[in-house]
Amino acid sequence: MMRILGIDPGLATTGYGLIDYQKNQFRVIQYGVIRTQSKLPMPDRLKKINECMKQLIHQYKPENVAVEELFFNTNAKTALLVGQARGVVLLTAAMEDLPIFEYTPLQVKQGVAGYGRAEKQQIQIMVKTLLNLKEIPKPDDAADALAIAMCHAHTGSFQHLFKV
Repeated sequence: MMRILGIDPGLATTGYGLIDYQKNQFRVIQYGVIRTQSKLPMPDRLKKINECMKQLIHQYKPENVAVEELFFNTNAKTALLVGQARGVVLLTAAMEDLPIFEYTPLQVKQGVAGYGRAEKQQIQIMVKTLLNLKEIPKPDDAADALAIAMCHAHTGSFQHLFKV
């Protein structure tokens, strides 16, 4: 069995999803979001993400952390803010000595839906179906984090075979 913490990083909302994966079967442990208030100073927002990440890691003891890579082609300021939150997520996992795996949005879509250009709604339906949930996880950031964890379950165990 492998316990995976999937993270969809963001400054205002960081999605997380914890799953167990064994013999091509998924079991949802927990999912949700870490929210920070825009009125707080940046260091306090990043500190909250760090503290919540540490709490999740200590409480659920994941074996792997899967994080979505940044993909922005429009707003540079948004990308910088998300990048700071993502950096905190990566540092927190590294400080806890957890293996970190990073996936592009295209890889996540491919890993969950089998099609790299799948629409967001298609991914959400696949998350609901494959995890045997009664409804699509809300908010979207939590559903995305579960998809990232599922992507790692499907592809992460083979990554070492392709690294040069």
